[in-house]
Amino acid sequence: QVQFVESGGGLVQPGGSLRLSCAASRSIFRFNILGWYRQPPGKERELVASRSRGGDPTYTDSGKGRFIISRDNIKNMLYLEMNGLKPEDTALYYCNVYPANENYWGQGTQVTVSS
Repeated sequence: QVQFVESGGGLVQPGGSLRLSCAASRSIFRFNILGWYRQPPGKERELVASRSRGGDPTYTDSGKGRFIISRDNIKNMLYLEMNGLKPEDTALYYCNVYPANENYWGQGTQVTVSS
């Protein structure tokens, strides 16, 4: 079992940037793939980006070219750097393993993009 705690969200203007952090309660090295997910208002939760233990990151269309996912296996942290934010990026952002484990969802961190 592991607990993930997300932070770093907030209100940002269109075009702005945010860096999200996810702290794990135990070693993340045991997890091959970790991912960032988001749930926009009134929509289903979706994968945004994922990163394997030692491989290249993978992005869905929603984050490609604007988001950067990274992981620190020593500090047990996962990060998501988001640039060029758009109003449609407004969502509750979560981290989890990939594929997602229903027992690992945290509270998420809210990102609101608005002028």
